[in-house]
Amino acid sequence: MNMADKKLQVRGKVLTPETVECEIEVPNPFCLVIFGASGDLTKRKIVPAVYRLYRNGFLPEGFFVLGTARSPMSDEDFRDQMLDAVKQAFPDDFSQNVWDKFAEKLCYCNIDYSDAGTYGAIKDRLEPLEKKFRTGENRIFYLAVPPGIYESVILNIGESRLSEEQSGYSHVVIEKPFGRDTDSARSLNSALGRSFSERQIYRMDHYLAKETVQSILIFRFANSIFEPLWNRRYIDHVQITVAETLGVEHRAGYYEHAGVLRDMFQNHIFQLLALTAMEPPSVFEADRVRDEKVKVFRSIRPFPIDSAGEHAVLGQYGSGAIDGAEVLGYRGEPGVSPASNTPTFAALKVFIDNWRWNGVPFYLRSGKRLPKREAAISIHYKPVPHMMFKGIIEDHIEPSTLVLRLQPDEGITLEFQTKAPGGKLCLNKVLMDFSYQTVFTFEAYERVLLDCMQGDQMLFVREDGVDATWSLLTPLIEKLESEAGRLRFPNYASGSEGPAEAVKLIEADGRKWRPI
Repeated sequence: MNMADKKLQVRGKVLTPETVECEIEVPNPFCLVIFGASGDLTKRKIVPAVYRLYRNGFLPEGFFVLGTARSPMSDEDFRDQMLDAVKQAFPDDFSQNVWDKFAEKLCYCNIDYSDAGTYGAIKDRLEPLEKKFRTGENRIFYLAVPPGIYESVILNIGESRLSEEQSGYSHVVIEKPFGRDTDSARSLNSALGRSFSERQIYRMDHYLAKETVQSILIFRFANSIFEPLWNRRYIDHVQITVAETLGVEHRAGYYEHAGVLRDMFQNHIFQLLALTAMEPPSVFEADRVRDEKVKVFRSIRPFPIDSAGEHAVLGQYGSGAIDGAEVLGYRGEPGVSPASNTPTFAALKVFIDNWRWNGVPFYLRSGKRLPKREAAISIHYKPVPHMMFKGIIEDHIEPSTLVLRLQPDEGITLEFQTKAPGGKLCLNKVLMDFSYQTVFTFEAYERVLLDCMQGDQMLFVREDGVDATWSLLTPLIEKLESEAGRLRFPNYASGSEGPAEAVKLIEADGRKWRPI
């Protein structure tokens, strides 16, 4: 493939592949079997991602997508639904010519997820399609179904022998939430182990596919200017923030049983924590990187359950305004109990008991209906050891801060002090800023799909990592849920930065949150 002949549409900007310095490898032929093909995730994320990869020349001609779901549907019906989905995803960048070729690769069969006998219909459709598209029995099974039926689908894939590898590979992609506590996660891992080997399993956390998240290790370990300063001697504390302006939206059925700790912390935020805190692996390979992440999880100090309130704060949004528009409180959202004690905000203070991070607090927070959408890791350095400008400069001198922005404007910012122009000695905080808006990037679902096609598990979570994070969080969640009836919800207004208790959590240590 001659990449120089192609143009890529990225966030409304046309960029040539010359801006991509690394060669992008096109995967071998494959088939993608989507369980839950009539659902929202397939329409919003999966099929648009496959379409964009195909349109931009990153997929082989030999591939097809087989959608499966309970809904009776013909191939043409499925193609019509996916056409609407792709047009909605790319309203200003849709090619009818590309679609006509892509649509030929979309097929459908309906099954009953809980009936092992109906999985024969998948085998019956796969065999002629694999011959037609010459995919070499390379199969990816994508579980875009509700978490409650994960185990049923996984076990039936195994029972029907679809997971067996002969001339090609069989991979399974499973989205979070991966369980809701330690026991349920272990049960799900056990089901996976009966049908697939760990080498075949791709536990997906789409946050790990964001360009800046992938760059954390490169930034840390390929630049000698930063790695020597990445420890307790120079860093005062670390903040990880994932803020959303959206409320629960259409996810009340799931969210009422999950809450923010299960939804965001066990996966997204703890993964960001691990990448920020881990030691350099001996080689840049998937299992070596995942080894180091698990070491971080095992080094996190267990939460003191008897004094959980000193390390954890929960919140639930009330009514308020987002971007000038009035919005409902959580308890007023469709499908939510008027007396719900489900948390929509959490802030945690975490310590990592190892040589590098001893005594350095990590402040983690995530919530819905906050002032703006943002995901960022901010490294707050210690102040200078001796302030020689005392008595000359009245302003407080803020220590340097390094910010890794994950969304919506992916990039890296370093904030530091300089002298303002003029005769008077006064400070001027300046920014060195790099933005991924100016370079080509894959969207998160495109990246994870490509990696699964190529057998690269670097961005996927391993079984021991899942077990370690649930083992840390489950006792805390159980303690907080047992006391939820005593919480006064709602305790923060939509459009605010969260409950006052979260501010006290960090201010009690003489620090303050970086503004959202």
